[in-house]
Amino acid sequence: MSPEVINISVLAPIGFVAIGAMIVLLGEVFLSRSRTFLGRAVDSRFIGSFLALVAIASLVLSFGVAYQWFLSGASTAFNPSHPLIQLDPFSALITGVLALGTLLSCALAYHYLDQLKINHGEYYALMLLATAGMMLMVSAVDFLTVFLGLELMSIPIYVLAGFDRRKLRSNESAMKYLLIGSFASALLLYGVALLYGATGSTSFAAVRAGFDSESTLAMIGVGLVLVGFAFKVSAVPFHQWTPDVYEGAPSAVTAYMSVTVKAAAVATLLRVVGMAFGPLDEALTNVVWVLAALTMVVGNLMAVIQDNVKRLLAYSSIAHAGYLLVGLVAGSAAGYSAVVFYLIAYTFMNLGAFAVVVSLAQQGADCERIESFAGLAKSRPGLAALMTLFLLALAGIPPTVGFFAKFTIFMAAVDAGEVPLAVLGVLMSVVSVYYYLRIPVLMYMREPGDETGRAELSSGEILVLVACAAAVIFLGVFPNGGWLLGDLHVMDWARQSVVQIFPSG
Repeated sequence: MSPEVINISVLAPIGFVAIGAMIVLLGEVFLSRSRTFLGRAVDSRFIGSFLALVAIASLVLSFGVAYQWFLSGASTAFNPSHPLIQLDPFSALITGVLALGTLLSCALAYHYLDQLKINHGEYYALMLLATAGMMLMVSAVDFLTVFLGLELMSIPIYVLAGFDRRKLRSNESAMKYLLIGSFASALLLYGVALLYGATGSTSFAAVRAGFDSESTLAMIGVGLVLVGFAFKVSAVPFHQWTPDVYEGAPSAVTAYMSVTVKAAAVATLLRVVGMAFGPLDEALTNVVWVLAALTMVVGNLMAVIQDNVKRLLAYSSIAHAGYLLVGLVAGSAAGYSAVVFYLIAYTFMNLGAFAVVVSLAQQGADCERIESFAGLAKSRPGLAALMTLFLLALAGIPPTVGFFAKFTIFMAAVDAGEVPLAVLGVLMSVVSVYYYLRIPVLMYMREPGDETGRAELSSGEILVLVACAAAVIFLGVFPNGGWLLGDLHVMDWARQSVVQIFPSG
């Protein structure tokens, strides 16, 4: 095969992140042996902060390349004669979202990790490696590459979930995630094997060309692939791991997992359905319909009875997975683009809510009980206002971005004739208002308790809180740009990104 057919630039966004991970690992080795660096004394805090900046720099480069590639509208495979990876508007946009979500997670983490005394370079290296796996997944046009990216994403996150190995519940969350995640990966791989047996290929294009909805082998393969992805997006009844892992993992890790893993899994599922399966068979559409309905109902109802903020946000995350599946059930270009916009909105809403939880952690102790937020408006009015904003956005209250994101999802479902599912989604959104507003009621209508968060914020926490709050407000008022946001036509970007993966696009 001639080398000129290989387009190495397709790997640039992934490459910057992977190289950043290697630099972070080597940097910790060399810095830990030095006494001074750039005129400053080297201690564990300096090493952690410096390596966090290195990780952020690599993510900025990755984001910049993905953004420029998206604007160019180009679609290029790494090896056109045997495409495994393809960088196109869809993968470039999601890659940019993943890079931005990881960047903000790195900025949020370093002070929190300092408090826990676990601010080690391998934390940032693991985040970068997991992000590289996510980027590989969303760029894949072959099931083998999907599985490779899935494992590259999952294994570092298993380690991150148990990163605070001194705590039993952190170790427990890592073990649960490892066992259940491995089971999900095995199911997905078995489904891919069945699809290969039915179609003779693992390429998305070849699977779609040879797919026969009358073939039992092919339909079982599709079913197992969907089950594997259902585990990753926390869809009911494959959601059991989510609240335990979210609660047990360090809060900075939970914040990172909650937005990036969901974005990567949902985006990859859209790509697989659109490029490999074409329009879903009616039976499969009914299966996804039931998954979406159960996920919305169980996620919202279970969140009502939680007294731990991290578990509440975990069940909230499950409910949002249900809303995202509604767009997949719609099976239209509007539904697919609504899902992409929802992923962008969810990144800022959920990361902002977890950023408040992280900002209140004191000496390694998370302020995670709902009662701990009592009277916060008096002791920390700024954080109370931001938490209220993020919770209102998650509930879908206008004029936040959460309202517009849910509106586009439900309208796509209505236009596709899925009115009962849209009505159920609206009803469950009404239920969510109750448990989301429990926290603002405590913050503004109760006196402060004995448990209070720390008084100061780090620069990284301030950056994340301000960025998420600005995005939640501005994208809610101007979802497609406007005089204030200039060229940030986010809704148009979501529509453009799905043109190549939508079955009729």
